[in-house]
Amino acid sequence: MTTMKELLDLPRFSDLKVLNAGADLSHAVTSIEISETPDVAFYIPKDVFLLTTAMSYKNDQQGLIPLIDSLMRVNAAGLGIKVGRFLPEIDHVIINYANSVRFPLIQIPSTTPLGTLSHQMLNYLWNQKTEQMSYALDIQKRFSNLLMNDASIARFISDFGKMIKTPVILLNPFRQVIAHSKHFTQSSKPAEYYVGQVHEKKPHLSADTTDSFLITDMDNQEMQISIYPIRANNYFPYYLIILRPEQIPYPVSEFAVDQASMVLSFVIYKNLKVEESKQDIRSDYFKQLIENQQTPTLKQKNWLDLGQSFGIINSHYYQVIYINCRNEKSSIFKDKLSREKIQLVNQWLSDALAFHFRDALLFPMKNTNHLLLLLQSKNEAIDDILRTTAEELEKVLPISLAFSYGHPYEKIDMIANSYIEAKIAFDEGFAKDPQPRISYYRPQGMLSLFERMQSDEIKYFCQSVLHELAYPEEDAMIELRRTLKTYLDYQCEITRTSKAMFIHRNTVKYRINHCEEILGTPIDDPNFSLNLRLALELSQDDE
Repeated sequence: MTTMKELLDLPRFSDLKVLNAGADLSHAVTSIEISETPDVAFYIPKDVFLLTTAMSYKNDQQGLIPLIDSLMRVNAAGLGIKVGRFLPEIDHVIINYANSVRFPLIQIPSTTPLGTLSHQMLNYLWNQKTEQMSYALDIQKRFSNLLMNDASIARFISDFGKMIKTPVILLNPFRQVIAHSKHFTQSSKPAEYYVGQVHEKKPHLSADTTDSFLITDMDNQEMQISIYPIRANNYFPYYLIILRPEQIPYPVSEFAVDQASMVLSFVIYKNLKVEESKQDIRSDYFKQLIENQQTPTLKQKNWLDLGQSFGIINSHYYQVIYINCRNEKSSIFKDKLSREKIQLVNQWLSDALAFHFRDALLFPMKNTNHLLLLLQSKNEAIDDILRTTAEELEKVLPISLAFSYGHPYEKIDMIANSYIEAKIAFDEGFAKDPQPRISYYRPQGMLSLFERMQSDEIKYFCQSVLHELAYPEEDAMIELRRTLKTYLDYQCEITRTSKAMFIHRNTVKYRINHCEEILGTPIDDPNFSLNLRLALELSQDDE
């Protein structure tokens, strides 16, 4: 890309004079035209440098003002007027007007034939374009060789930075640094320092267009930065960041960067497809596990041995959590957007949860846009961790997650039970508007036995079990009942109950003790516990 300034700075064009000091010479020049027609703006392409003798304005230089306006409307680069034959000199009124609108007005000497000047300028532009394309194709060839040799993304970015001799950074769709050139290894500021400024200046990067703006370098001086979306998927691109693009040596062009972006998109796409095939294998394993455990007539397999390669361990804790994207009306893979979302969610959760869970595993659900999280160890902070992880994702991408819990089980061959419970919790939560962030499985089977009982019989049963807690009216008793129900929902765990209710552990203990005094029976008594849960559920609608 050649600008007016670069063109006029060439020694062969030193006799051309810029008449207006305020002219914007940064405009790109892609073509040269000669015309004497006043309405020439209707017939020329953009970025053209128009040459003329101004014959039509011999007796009316004021007519040059509308000509300048029309050229600006079609994004012309400038107007060159040959003086001497028809115009002895350019009127200062015209020069002042061109200066006011910053449009380049160039004086061509009377001794310079316009045809010769046009030919020289076009030769320069064409030769430069050929050189730029040759260099770009060379970059593409070098990148293609890397692609054929299965080079990593980090290797691509490192080599590209070396080619264009300026720092380069690659961001994933979450706007996290996944690769950068070696310029940052010798710098006191890491790549994340510059990316942080990008986030501050542009909280929402464009998914379709290139963007350029100024940030500050490590010396607190302004520097230019350019950002190029890299399409590997349809909706959520990666981003190639080039620092100080104005310092890229000739003949590297925008076309060369486009070639590099294209090859890079192939590499990213290939990696995504490889990862997708791995996830399909994981999905098949979990699907077979669930189907086999739900079919007693089938020969049961050793799922621990079969699942070792997927991270399955011998544990006394297995809990399934169903994960879906909220605000999606269908659970089926109907469009590319759903597929991209769940792939990104898988990647996000895999990275985020690795810091909190030693043996947590993610399994995509076959032919759906859902995931399953299998916990193989107990963690009291699971609710807070998942909620925070989902909120952090929402800050960078328009994806909102929901989590539906099954109960934990001690044996691996009971994973199907936890999955079924998680799926039931999902179905109940999905039917609500809006779908809650976290849903828990609540047993409903026993309640159906009471559907045909008279209301007074149900009321008698509830009062005989719960006493004053059956249908409380006082605030203190209502709060006691709520604490009791939450305590039972969380498997009689004081810590989880206190977190869910945002109260101190000692407060939970005090309230549970008070409940036992009212009920007259220990809450953890197995025979009494079932009746207690039923009574709480049956009397819930009358609270």
